[in-house]
Amino acid sequence: MRAVEILTTAADLVGGDRAKTHGDKYGNHSKIASLWNAYLYNRASHAADLDPTDVANMMILLKVARTQSGGTHNDDNYIDAAGYAGVAGECAKVDRV
Repeated sequence: MRAVEILTTAADLVGGDRAKTHGDKYGNHSKIASLWNAYLYNRASHAADLDPTDVANMMILLKVARTQSGGTHNDDNYIDAAGYAGVAGECAKVDRV
């Protein structure tokens, strides 16, 4: 895929029917920010740098926020959240060694 095709596809997705699935962009990202802020406030390690487990956990929260946005149920949110949970579990073994 060429760069122009990537950009056109991205523009179509961002400007298209995504709002029906994921809700208003600003509202959706506000929910994500709220969940990520809570995660960062409560995380066990108060180190300045995030580790791969943190990233996977925060992606789960992104999917949780998306379940609260949009007009319709989307199985993808739950499937992706489960996938990120598996990734987080694997990363935690490496991060905590």
